[in-house]
Amino acid sequence: MILICGEALVDLVPGEARRGELAPLHPRLGGGPYNVAIALGRLATPVGMFTRLSRDRFGTELLKRLREAGADTTQVQVGAEPTTLAVVELDDRGSARYGFHTEGTAAPLVADPGELPAEVEALSFGTLAMVLEPGASVHERVLFRESERGRFTALDPNIRADLIEDPDAYRRRFLSWLPSVDLLKLSVEDAAWLAGSESAVESPGLLEALREWLARGPAAVVLTRGADGIAVLTADGGFVEVAAAETSVVDTIGAGDTIQAALLCWLRRAGALSAAAVRGLSEEDWTAALNFAAAAAGVTVSRQGAEPPYASEL
Repeated sequence: MILICGEALVDLVPGEARRGELAPLHPRLGGGPYNVAIALGRLATPVGMFTRLSRDRFGTELLKRLREAGADTTQVQVGAEPTTLAVVELDDRGSARYGFHTEGTAAPLVADPGELPAEVEALSFGTLAMVLEPGASVHERVLFRESERGRFTALDPNIRADLIEDPDAYRRRFLSWLPSVDLLKLSVEDAAWLAGSESAVESPGLLEALREWLARGPAAVVLTRGADGIAVLTADGGFVEVAAAETSVVDTIGAGDTIQAALLCWLRRAGALSAAAVRGLSEEDWTAALNFAAAAAGVTVSRQGAEPPYASEL
């Protein structure tokens, strides 16, 4: 199975506001890694999750939904701390911004799982789990250890800049992860932030940064570009891009997470969960993989909250 490593939390998503009143907030189960796990389960891919949940009502519902999606929960830890929360703000285009409530909550207090089951063939990391201590150091150790053991690793930084107290220190830490990462997936906005640039992805400076990251270890770097689609830079210098799926956007919550899950699903079905196999993918292979991911994300953004598609919907 593919083991997803990272936080599960509750998004408080605004509903329709009455005139002169604040919009009511509706709880939606989420968190970047959690969304990836749910999406993989719905895509009929064997998946498990390594995380820490609360015993409160939110935590109970998070665990229930994981199991309903078919995810293995053996590596889920449970504690008395409250559930981590994210308050969502949506702009006129449905793009989401987040305000996090993390202090003393369950997600950052995850403990090292020790030796993982033999059936774990790949691991995926990212988002708050790589920022909030002490859990960030735990996930970092797992990344280094499992990469050294030869397991396929994927990383989606999914930057939440408001939670990163020292951007330069985080950028240095990000570079230290890359030799242990086989597939790096990130948004254009995340790439610009990590490169210390506000420029578009086509700018020479940002492209140079992407190539530098690629040279440090990953077999491929996948870029999500919102309405402009998805692209990949390959280890041999190739560049493949596909258009976004045509759809009506309700909000973008979970879109990038769905893409990460769909890519892992496609690679597993293709027998390509290894760095060598990813380096061997052709332009046609990448076109098929990216189109599959774009189609999956197109379903997610057409509905409220992080509701990735089932395999039957694709």
